[in-house]
Amino acid sequence: AQLPLPARATRPSALSATSPELDEEETHSGHMPRHLRCDACRAVAFQMNDHLTRAEAKRSSKRRGEAELSESEYTDVLESSCSQRWQQYGVQQVDDAKRLTGPGLDSRPGVSVMVSGGPWPARLFKMCQQYLGELGEEQIYREHRRGAGALETLLCQAPGAVCATPDPGQGPVRARQRESRREL
Repeated sequence: AQLPLPARATRPSALSATSPELDEEETHSGHMPRHLRCDACRAVAFQMNDHLTRAEAKRSSKRRGEAELSESEYTDVLESSCSQRWQQYGVQQVDDAKRLTGPGLDSRPGVSVMVSGGPWPARLFKMCQQYLGELGEEQIYREHRRGAGALETLLCQAPGAVCATPDPGQGPVRARQRESRREL
C-alpha cells in the first residue's frame, strides 16, 4: 500500500508595507496639518502628563509623599516637555488615513511604515508651545492634578478643541481660554 504524500507546506505570503505618501502640506508646511491635529494634541497632552507625573514622583520620594510641584518646578517641567526632541513620533498609514503615531497614541495592529523625524518634531514642539502660551502653565498643571485624562480633555476634547470640532483649525484654544475666564 502506498501512503499518501504529505501536502506541500506553503510558505506564508510575503508581508509588504509602504511608507505613507505625504502631500504638499504634510511635507512642507510649518504647521501641523488639520487632519493630524487631534493626534498631535493627544501626544502633547501625554508628554506633559508624563513629564509632570515623573517630576511629582521624584519630589514625593524626596519629601515624604508631598508630590505637588511648586510653580517654578511645574513651569520648568512643562517647558522641558515641550523642548524634548519628539523623535519618537511620526506618521503612519492606517487603513485609508494617515495618523500620527508614538507614545500615548493608539497603536494599530498590522504592518505599516512610520515616517518619523522630518517636520513632525518641530510641529509638535510648536503645538506644545502654543498650549503653554495660550492656556498657561498654571491651568495646565491644575488640570493634570485633577487626575487621569483631565489634561487631555482640556487640550483636546473640550468643546471647541481640535478633537471635538469638525474644523479643528478655528482657533480652539482661544475660545476655551475665553470660556475659562468667564468661569472665574
